[in-house]
Amino acid sequence: MQFEKMRRKSLEDFRHDALGETESTNTECLARARAGDAGDLWITAGRQTAGRGRRGRNWTSEPGNLYASLLLIDPAPAERLGSLPLAVAVAVHAAVRAVLPAGGEPVEVKWPNDILIGRKKTCGILLEGEPLPDGRRALVIGIGINIRHMPDSAPYGVTRLIDHGASAGPDELFAYLFREMADVLALWDEGRGIADVIAKWRSVACGIGEKITVNLPDRSLVGTFAGIDDRGLLMLDAGQGVLMPIAAGDVFFGRTE
Repeated sequence: MQFEKMRRKSLEDFRHDALGETESTNTECLARARAGDAGDLWITAGRQTAGRGRRGRNWTSEPGNLYASLLLIDPAPAERLGSLPLAVAVAVHAAVRAVLPAGGEPVEVKWPNDILIGRKKTCGILLEGEPLPDGRRALVIGIGINIRHMPDSAPYGVTRLIDHGASAGPDELFAYLFREMADVLALWDEGRGIADVIAKWRSVACGIGEKITVNLPDRSLVGTFAGIDDRGLLMLDAGQGVLMPIAAGDVFFGRTE
């Protein structure tokens, strides 16, 4: 019981600032951190003028989608931060599921934190961090969810919530995300609750046992997705009894080259 009290945060611990337009909700969060914000702050925007995804990719940011970032200050010791993307994925997955009608295509998580509907990506998650002048460390969780709009072209299949029967707008979807993220971060418990988070992640995982290609910065690896280990690393079965742990990479299913 003492442990539960130590780690549990309530919804009231989190603040929310809704903007009409901004360059990027992640950029705004980092600016607030540099100015001394204490964290646990959500920034949402109706539109982004310079939204970005992983590796500097542009992110479609027209009105009608959800653009949200959560600023955390010193969220966990550095050695525990590796499991945070899995916790974020669990929260976003639950929020997306909450606004979709029952009986549709499966909603799954592709390692580490892509949300797929019918194996098509509907959400981008970008975690960024930096040390602050006062010795604290800022970490921002950026989340973009396709509700009404999606990219015209992408190196993978994409989709949007309205194509799957969702009637919720950005505000309603964010209300679910606000609640789910608070619950999952309490479960994650600054990285101490990694086992519980990984169990939840595995229950909604996409493609365990399937052939995958993992693109790394310097090469591509092919094998079978053997799931994740107890640290959250992807385990690639490269054949002949070789299991390779992978900390970061772009995963594609069903590719052999």
